[in-house]
Amino acid sequence: MLLWLAIHLALAPAPLQKEAPAEPPNIVFILADDLGWGDLGCFGQERIQTPNLDRMAEEGLRFTHFYAGSTVCAPSRACLMTGLHTGHARVRGNARVPLEPEDVTVAEVLRDAGYQTALVGKWGLGEPETTGVPPEQGFDRFYGYLNQRHAHDYYPNYLWRGGEKEPLEGNVSEGGVASERAKYSHDLFTAEALRFLRESAKRPFFLYLAYTIPHANNERGAAEGNGMEVPDLGPYADRDWPEPQKAHAAMITRLDRDVGRVLDLLVELGIDERTLVLFSSDNGTHREGGARPDFFESSGPLRGYKRSLHDGGIRVPTIARMPGRVPAGAVCEAPLAFWDLLPTAAELAGVSAPPDLDGISFVPALEGREQPAHEHLYWEFHERGFSQALRMGDWKVVRKAPDAPLELYDLSRDPGEVRDLAAEHPERIERARALLSTARTPSEHWPAPVR
Repeated sequence: MLLWLAIHLALAPAPLQKEAPAEPPNIVFILADDLGWGDLGCFGQERIQTPNLDRMAEEGLRFTHFYAGSTVCAPSRACLMTGLHTGHARVRGNARVPLEPEDVTVAEVLRDAGYQTALVGKWGLGEPETTGVPPEQGFDRFYGYLNQRHAHDYYPNYLWRGGEKEPLEGNVSEGGVASERAKYSHDLFTAEALRFLRESAKRPFFLYLAYTIPHANNERGAAEGNGMEVPDLGPYADRDWPEPQKAHAAMITRLDRDVGRVLDLLVELGIDERTLVLFSSDNGTHREGGARPDFFESSGPLRGYKRSLHDGGIRVPTIARMPGRVPAGAVCEAPLAFWDLLPTAAELAGVSAPPDLDGISFVPALEGREQPAHEHLYWEFHERGFSQALRMGDWKVVRKAPDAPLELYDLSRDPGEVRDLAAEHPERIERARALLSTARTPSEHWPAPVR
């Protein structure tokens, strides 16, 4: 009997083993500062050299209708971090309003899911000794600028490391204008990011690499006439261009060079196939420090630039790359926005996103599947008065002041928002008016007279 039982057990089929869950991917989000939709070769740029970002697009996915959170720095980054648009986010403008403990960030969600988290670069969502500083908002490591005005200075006297100021020897700067320039902050950010990647390759990580290029040093621009601060002009030194335009192009090509260094290191470490790299910009191109948006056609076919709610101010060049998961050479035309990052990251990490977000996951787009659509996308802007914008499918509504008429554009036929169709589509205007009045919640810091 015992012999029969032993033979029976030996011949019985082995129980099915439950397949181990796949390890969640690493996530690297690289953010440029004031880079226009048309500033990259893969988005139509013909004069500025961006070979690495062009290669990233060839090996991955271009989002052609991806939107920043706002048309200026701080609110855009708040939307990116919290999954809320500017009608709901705590930070809706560039005033110094910090994130609070109840605000849930991408970094907190991923850290709770077991990720190492790091921010390198510009933050802008909390000053020292407030609840908004990166270590209080989910980041294990932080190196960079807290204040967006401090971030104008590419040769600052110090940067923050965690909660401490780290002096930069050889830099002497006063009022944002350096008299001695030894250490360029962008280069320090790249070195720090590469260091983090090397130290973190063995377990899931989230790196938010928030460069300040090609933002102008406005203070230097006011003092010297050229705020496009860069160590050298690179391949543009001999071009017959105005000096600010040479420097602007050199900044973008330097950014491109260092994105290439990040991608190359992921390959060297053997983790590029399990690392999602996303690249975008915090708003459209700028007209500051001597830069001219028209010189390089930095907005492409779009109307406007930074501080405008037309698409040139908020639609941004966005690329995703993850070999083996993100299809190469793909294009996503679905309208998506910064507030979609948090639910996307949560899905990739295999955890639940916080409730009541404005964002939706774009994992389907990353995997080459049909991307669900937003009912609408909403923006509000609190400088120079109060303005709002709304995108509903291919239709875009802009209201430039609370008492201004609503403008209506068909982006499928008029990406430059030239022809106002409001008079021809009263039913769309009425729907938009209703949405504009309900899309936001009141804020003590950002009052708005909405009719």
